[in-house]
Amino acid sequence: MFSLLDTLKMGAGIAAGLLFYHLYAVAIGYPSAERQARAGYVVLAEKAAADAKAAEMERQRDAAAHAGEEHRKRLEAAKAAEQAARDTLENEIRSYELELSQKNRACAVTAADRQWLLRH
Repeated sequence: MFSLLDTLKMGAGIAAGLLFYHLYAVAIGYPSAERQARAGYVVLAEKAAADAKAAEMERQRDAAAHAGEEHRKRLEAAKAAEQAARDTLENEIRSYELELSQKNRACAVTAADRQWLLRH
């Protein structure tokens, strides 16, 4: 069927084809190696994205806790200032009433007047 020369030609053709495929694969990179590199890169990129997301969530949690603490401190300070103002006003009213009583005068301040003074 095939002579020895035909067999040698086919062998040389197969060898040349394998050589060209190898050169082509080296020139563009082996597809399997490229797939493996891409798979590793995807895993690495997903890990980096997850780490960045976790760091951002932790930063936001810390910022929220700090803001809550600052708000609580300001609220306590505002309550203390309001109580101090209320105490000062009560003392001024008492001292004024005492001064009027010492001069035998009556203070015409009613409970409604006191509430108005406390609010304003």
